Amino acid sequence: MSWRPQYRSSKFRNVYGKVASREHCFDGIPITKNVHDNHFCAVNARFLAIVTESAGGGSFLVIPLEQTGRIEPNYPKVCGHQGNVLDIKWNPFIENIIASCSEDTSVRIWEIPEGGLKRNMTEAVLELYGHSRRVGLVEWHPTTNNILFSAGYDYKVLIWNLDIGEPVKMIDCHTDVILCMSFNTDGSLLATTCKDKKLRVVEPRSGRVLQVRCSWRGAARGRGRDGNKCPQPVSPRHFPRMGCWGLLPWSSFNLVFAKALIHPSSLCLLQGDGNIRYYEIGSEKPYLSYLMEFRSPAPQKGLGVMPKHGLDVSACEVFRFYKLITLKGLIEPISMIVPRRSETYQEDIYPMTPGTEPALTPDEWLSGVNRDPILMSLKEGYKKTSKIVFKAPVREKKSVVVNGIDLLENVPPRTENELLRMFFRQQDEIRRLKDELAQKDIRIRQLQLELKNLRNSPKNN
Repeated sequence: MSWRPQYRSSKFRNVYGKVASREHCFDGIPITKNVHDNHFCAVNARFLAIVTESAGGGSFLVIPLEQTGRIEPNYPKVCGHQGNVLDIKWNPFIENIIASCSEDTSVRIWEIPEGGLKRNMTEAVLELYGHSRRVGLVEWHPTTNNILFSAGYDYKVLIWNLDIGEPVKMIDCHTDVILCMSFNTDGSLLATTCKDKKLRVVEPRSGRVLQVRCSWRGAARGRGRDGNKCPQPVSPRHFPRMGCWGLLPWSSFNLVFAKALIHPSSLCLLQGDGNIRYYEIGSEKPYLSYLMEFRSPAPQKGLGVMPKHGLDVSACEVFRFYKLITLKGLIEPISMIVPRRSETYQEDIYPMTPGTEPALTPDEWLSGVNRDPILMSLKEGYKKTSKIVFKAPVREKKSVVVNGIDLLENVPPRTENELLRMFFRQQDEIRRLKDELAQKDIRIRQLQLELKNLRNSPKNN
């Protein structure tokens, strides 16, 4: 019996990566050198946001996508945080609303004006305090408007209802730093990876842990994406090209894995060495089939991923990355293109995708309602803008009580800069109180002299 090679057909077989020309890149950006493991970049159909290197606090740039080329050093920034910015995420339903978290233990919501920033923005529309240590991750709920998740170095995940500007739930099941958060399709389950090398599937409204899986040796960090269920782990020996990074199935067509991003019927695996490897996911063994590799000599600090409704379907673009190259201060767009001869809309590579309309309100989701995202076709009307407007709640500063615990009671300094600021603030307060005390002593002596003079005056005799 003669051996015959097995050939498999794939609609993504000839996919290739196309790097944008220099004039269509973003140059001259002081990309952050923070060693925190994150992408430091967020992109939607209108804006590109990049965390930048700064002194005396944290900041990030927000640039309209059409404003390519060299960015001036004095370009306006969002610079309201008092510590380094660790994560930024765009609201999936309101394109000019972005959330950020920082070492100053705060989560802040910013509203970017039409056309981008004209001056530095220092005032957020909403400031959220509830963590006792720095906040490393933020994540928007995929189907509900104004529900935001934040994970801090206090090992807690807080669920914020932005309609009232308060945390409504706290997930306290982790024993170490939370490295990543990801939802399933309808947002009813939350998958987290932790520094204790465990992957947890959590019901977010109750905080109940449904499944816990121990990762294999050498799994440094996992990143999750959409899916429905979590079966057995995939052995890393099936993927020798991936080095120490591992994979975990999240459903038959979606995976929870390390530094990877998913197309509804294909998988793009990202490596820190600057290369991008492309796999196709199938429902039968082998579940992952290698397609191609995009090679680049420049390593990436992070990657921003364009949502599906922001892609150029006329060019058969199935992915667009914004690659952060720290050494060059450059943001380089990379398009993954499936070559097709026909210029008509290719329905086989563009299935229905989540749109810009929320399926639930915060009250509905908190009451236990689950609903799949509202899907949209990229063939018609995919440039439609959302009519939802963010309205920040008006609230007074007060204690933040979640599960019977006051999260803001006697919170100690979390960073060295915060400790120094508190020290100098206390020194100024002590100096002011001493001055007031000296003035009151002088006033007391004056009153004592006046009283003595009154007693010794001839009228009193």
